[in-house]
Amino acid sequence: MNKPLLILVLLISFMSFAQDNGSVTPLDVNEVQKETKLDIKAAKAKKTADSLKLINHKEATLIDSLWLNSMYNSPLFDNDLFVLSSKKLADTAAVELSSEVLKERLTHLDSKTPFNVAYNPSLERIIKSYLKHRKQSLANLMQKAKYYFPMFEEHLDKYDLPLEIKYLAIVESALKPRARSRVGASGLWQFMYYTGKQFNLEVNSYVDERHDPLRATEAACKYLSSLYSIFGDWDLALAAYNSGPGNVSKAIRRSGGSKNYWNIRSYLPRETAGYLPAFYATYYILEYAKEHDLQSDKSYFKNFETDTVIVKRQITFDQINRVLKTDDELLEFLNPQYKLNIIPYIKGKNYTLRLPKNLIGTFVSNEEQIYAFAKADDAKREKPLPKLFQNPQRIRYRVRNGDYLGKIAQRYGVGVSQIKRWNGLRSSRLRIGQRLTIYPRNYTSSRKKSSKNSSAKKVATSTPKGKYTTYTVQKGDSLWLISRKFPKVSVSQIKKWNNIWSVKSLKPGTKLKIFKG
Repeated sequence: MNKPLLILVLLISFMSFAQDNGSVTPLDVNEVQKETKLDIKAAKAKKTADSLKLINHKEATLIDSLWLNSMYNSPLFDNDLFVLSSKKLADTAAVELSSEVLKERLTHLDSKTPFNVAYNPSLERIIKSYLKHRKQSLANLMQKAKYYFPMFEEHLDKYDLPLEIKYLAIVESALKPRARSRVGASGLWQFMYYTGKQFNLEVNSYVDERHDPLRATEAACKYLSSLYSIFGDWDLALAAYNSGPGNVSKAIRRSGGSKNYWNIRSYLPRETAGYLPAFYATYYILEYAKEHDLQSDKSYFKNFETDTVIVKRQITFDQINRVLKTDDELLEFLNPQYKLNIIPYIKGKNYTLRLPKNLIGTFVSNEEQIYAFAKADDAKREKPLPKLFQNPQRIRYRVRNGDYLGKIAQRYGVGVSQIKRWNGLRSSRLRIGQRLTIYPRNYTSSRKKSSKNSSAKKVATSTPKGKYTTYTVQKGDSLWLISRKFPKVSVSQIKKWNNIWSVKSLKPGTKLKIFKG
């Protein structure tokens, strides 16, 4: 038997033996390879960390430990419904929920909130559906809320908004900071690009602040405050947050002027019609989580267990991982705003890195050494990191005769799907005079071309020197009729002398210069 065949036979025998003994399945080969790669990666990270000989300060570590311990024992977190123990209960059967009990509980919730939490059969069906089909996912979200809800509550309190709005982020994004809807809304609070820009959420090639929990929550509070000031009703404010104030205003008109959400619900877009009931169902279930035995084995950081540091040079997640023995999953959870897993450095900007408290201390104590490592690592890189591209300001484009989405998209260097997403278009149909919001990719170059063209026109249209007659345009005048009133004067000369590029600018009362030959 030749050597390759012998090796093959031995390998098959080994696999057969392993399967018979229950230690390896056919799928385990890939798992072993995966674990081997992870072991190699971990070894490299350990080697990097060991070679840097990171230091830590015992006194500072002790202070952090004492401070964290005081937070763990704080009644603020012990009594919060969203920091329930994940202890498994013996009886995990679904809890029956009668209409009478639900009515009583909803009445209790209604008494302590400015929202109109009223019982109706539709809401009861949604609540029971959630308990049947989404109970576990809501239990997991309850654990995730340990991290996000204290942050939300702090900002909601700052803007004097109802704290119950924190549940809205569950309906919007299931507490996924990088969540993206089919129409392009993004982040925990699902901001469209131009709405985010309106509330100063920066988006560029490295950073999307719609994904930044702190910045996006601040923006959401401002937006909700403005919507409430318009409608004077929290139910309508939330409906407007989902579909826009215009759709809510139309629904009020179509309902005959009613300002009760349940009365205008049938006139709202289908998605918005189910939006507020979903919010109330989530609100109810998580407020009565204990009564419905919501439990989860998953665990997440608490917000107070983390801290931030402002970075002083560009650094990648990979470089941080190799130094601090972290991983992308941790860094992406705590720093979701960095699109390419790269934290940029720009003068005048403060980009932060969020880490667990114990690692923040290590990072600060070894900052110069870590930056030196990142600099040396960048120097070895064959392909440079992508350059920062700042998205331009938006423009408002007016649709002209002969326009179509492909033509407009090509003109501004963007995609048809982007234009549709920015403007909430469901079809490619356009009408003359329609206004479109566009964030052009070639905005700068098109402006330069435009300025060059305008300069060229100015040169070409320089007016002659000499005596001229001033003519006042009369009603019914045209350039041809005016030229007939002056011998040896052509239409093109009148246009040239007066910088006329469109007949629309020829209005009664307009003063025209007519030069003598």
